[in-house]
Amino acid sequence: MASKARLEDDDVHDALLPESSSSPWTAASERFGAMLGAVAQRRIGLNGGIDPSEAYNGETQDALDQKLRSLDSKAHRNRLRGWYSYAFASEVFAVCSLTLFLPICLEQFARDNGYLLPDKFERCVRGPDPDSLAITEVPGEEARCVVKIGWLWIDSASFSLYVYSFSVLLQALVVISFGGVADRPSHRKLLLLAFAFLGSTSTICFLFLPSSSPVWQLCVVLAILAIVSFGASIVAMNAYLPSLARSAQDVRDKAIIVERLREAGPIPEADGNPAPDSDAYGSFGFSSDLHQQSRGEAQETGANDPHLEHALQAYNTALSHATSKISSRGIALGYSAGILLLFVALIPVTVMEGSTFSLRLAVSLSGMWWAVFSIPTAMWLPAGRAVNSGGLRWERHATYASGTVDLRDVREGSDDDDLMEHDPTILSQIGEAWIRLGQMLSPREMRKLRNTFWYLAAWFLLSDAFTTITSTAVLFAKTTLLLPPKALIVVGLLTPMAGIVGSLLWPRLQRMLRFSNQGILLTLILLASFVPLYGCLGFLPIFKGKPIGGLVTAHELYVLAVYFGSLYGAFQAYARAVFAELIPVGEEARWYGLFSITDKSSSFLGPLIVGLIADATGNIRYAFFFLLFMMLAACLPLLVVNVPQGRKDAEAYSQAD
Repeated sequence: MASKARLEDDDVHDALLPESSSSPWTAASERFGAMLGAVAQRRIGLNGGIDPSEAYNGETQDALDQKLRSLDSKAHRNRLRGWYSYAFASEVFAVCSLTLFLPICLEQFARDNGYLLPDKFERCVRGPDPDSLAITEVPGEEARCVVKIGWLWIDSASFSLYVYSFSVLLQALVVISFGGVADRPSHRKLLLLAFAFLGSTSTICFLFLPSSSPVWQLCVVLAILAIVSFGASIVAMNAYLPSLARSAQDVRDKAIIVERLREAGPIPEADGNPAPDSDAYGSFGFSSDLHQQSRGEAQETGANDPHLEHALQAYNTALSHATSKISSRGIALGYSAGILLLFVALIPVTVMEGSTFSLRLAVSLSGMWWAVFSIPTAMWLPAGRAVNSGGLRWERHATYASGTVDLRDVREGSDDDDLMEHDPTILSQIGEAWIRLGQMLSPREMRKLRNTFWYLAAWFLLSDAFTTITSTAVLFAKTTLLLPPKALIVVGLLTPMAGIVGSLLWPRLQRMLRFSNQGILLTLILLASFVPLYGCLGFLPIFKGKPIGGLVTAHELYVLAVYFGSLYGAFQAYARAVFAELIPVGEEARWYGLFSITDKSSSFLGPLIVGLIADATGNIRYAFFFLLFMMLAACLPLLVVNVPQGRKDAEAYSQAD
């Protein structure tokens, strides 16, 4: 029996030896297929019959594996549909309400209930019912309008800014508090849907709150609830991204090969079977980090096996591409939904000439859309154990502390009590989240995950730079190019429409160029830097008095809007995709919460400096120099980020916890 066992092991060992004529990936695939064949032969008796102990309901193990693979693939498609549906549902609030109709609506609420300076006796809006569908007479723009909130008089133009600022502050507190709750897969879906319900309901309620109501100030509460709920739900949604990428079928297949090769152990190099050449996977600088990552992982496992190393490289490449692909499609779907509803909402706003009721209707339409298309999310998005069902074995088991159980372990009959820990209360998790935040921001933790924090530093600058370019371009078009409001609406539509195309195009370019996610992100930043650079060219004497050159005409602005939009959509997708590669498994929501806070906390810096430059010089074009500097400065910490080392640090961090 011992000699027979050794003989069978030799069969498996020999099956793993690749042919010298095969490519590295083909060799690994053939080794895996041959190994499965040898194992299958071991399960079949010498007389050709099936060993009863290996049979299940008359099916061979291969048939069961195929059925399991089919079920996993179907489950993955349903998860993607659920995730995409929430991107389709929630992004309309950001595109239509958050950036356009909600600030205008809040300002109109304040104006309808405000008084003119200096005497504060004359109403800002004349008429028996300022919220009526009829157009009311409004005093000239030179008269300042203030509204009384409590015991304070606030300028109506600043009213929405104060509401937004307080919402961002409260959103940061909520995201931190519920980050640990969302990291528990048993709570993540429930938390996402709860915030979706709260946010959409608050937005819909604008339709039932006229500005002439004695409780019109409830618009502040509704706006804060909607903004906070939107941000918190997006953090919970982003937390699904790494696990969705790991459960993609191509990633799962490559993960199985890696695990089988690890179980088989290292294979000595034989004559005619040299180690696979790394150039077979592409040696371009932006993708070589995957090769370095694979080599490091193979050395850590103690298996000096070049085939295992390249199987790991193939796994990391597939995982990276799956992450960027899913993220990009989510951005494209969100932009599509936002543009579609924007066209619908513009109809009543245009017909009613921007009355308060039309603005309330536009805001509430985004809430209705948000609520309706969240229903497929409730049906398809995974919860509990089904959240984490792909990737390498350590990645699946790293989330046990978060309440995740591997489906295969359950099928094999593992006791849930051994795999699941008792769920603590929500209040205890909130308290733990703040303690955990203090630990995350300690110098010791920063050293452990230095690449992750370097990326957050780059994101602090990049998010502010991209946002400020958008707002500065609109102000420049209005004050310098003197574009009418209709032209500004056209610019506002062109940018997200181009963003849809860019979000779908750049993943294809990535596969052609064999760039890593970090390489694509750097490329997008450098290309986007051309926008402020082109604005700076307007100071050159050669463009003075010319019909084109240096952003001096509306037509140039339209072209730049399309160009920048095609980069901005992809930038958002790849920014969160790169971050997904640098965060510990099992703490996705907590780290994406920090990602969101970093974004929001930097949003004041760019507009503040641009405002100071415009006030000091009287020419907002000088702000393009600052924006160009800001874009290029953000590249420095991004270049410091070592994504392969960051993956290993995150893996060690997860396993240590």
